[in-house]
Amino acid sequence: MTPTVSKSRRSRLCLAPCLALGLAAGVAGSPAGAADTLPPSGQPAAGPEAEASFFLLKGKPVQGGLMRGAAPVGATVTLDGFAIPTTQDGNFVFGFDRDFAGSATLDVTLADGRTQSRVLAVEPRDYDIQRIDGLPPAMVTPPDAETLARIQRESAIKAAARPKDSPLTAFTESFVWPVLGPITGTYGSQRILNGEPRRPHYGVDIAAPRGTPVKAPAGGVVTLAEPDMYYEGGLIFVDHGHGLIGVFMHLDEVTVAVGDRITQGDVIGKVGSAGRSTGAHLDWRMYWRAAHIDPTLLVPPMEDVLAAADSAAPDAPDAPIAQ
Repeated sequence: MTPTVSKSRRSRLCLAPCLALGLAAGVAGSPAGAADTLPPSGQPAAGPEAEASFFLLKGKPVQGGLMRGAAPVGATVTLDGFAIPTTQDGNFVFGFDRDFAGSATLDVTLADGRTQSRVLAVEPRDYDIQRIDGLPPAMVTPPDAETLARIQRESAIKAAARPKDSPLTAFTESFVWPVLGPITGTYGSQRILNGEPRRPHYGVDIAAPRGTPVKAPAGGVVTLAEPDMYYEGGLIFVDHGHGLIGVFMHLDEVTVAVGDRITQGDVIGKVGSAGRSTGAHLDWRMYWRAAHIDPTLLVPPMEDVLAAADSAAPDAPDAPIAQ
């Protein structure tokens, strides 16, 4: 039987909402100094009086979104009652998982006891859903016992490399694309094979020639550098601070080691097609703890970056006229 393929777009594939609370990371300077780069998001909660906000947020409350904030030094921050630690400068971060549904309330309390609240209505998203029916069972069933044991061992390695918290503050930087190229896979997409939903795709796939350098989109510390994982091939984790982890997959070459401190733009590996991959590309992902964050929301649109790169490239010299 020939497999049949159909596509649809849905914003929620699981009914239980998943809330991701971010831990703090430092934004350079005080909240007052960050006013130009941290515009308010969301709406103030209802209250007896309106007053100027004493905290700032940058980002959009959306499924898969990451939000960064700044509050006065000494303030405490909670999201739906869960504590969000702040840095020495009063900065913090939180995010929302792929299938978060509803709203969340952010409370900021000053040292003198004054509290301000902001209700964040999290915007749902449409995800690309592909249904493929009529596949041979071998393409849908789990792998053999030996392969499954390897997958389980590697899962434990990956879990240990994702710290829950760290004092690093690199995530406050303006992120850049780790590699440039056509987008061939989007965050949140999912396949349903013979009626069985597969794990959603939590990254962005960027096609690039094999061997293209992969550069750190922001600073941090390498917490995992594995050259040959079953699913991911060459795999790197970079801790950007306080639970925010950047993930880089399918690398042909890993050029960093665990413990390396890197800065934005450093080469960390090379594009490949290692692991479960059908062509040379980089799969770039981002997590805050158990939450899957869409990295494309932290960088300019790829088409804009490519257009700017093309316009900045020098014109090729005219070919000489044959005599």
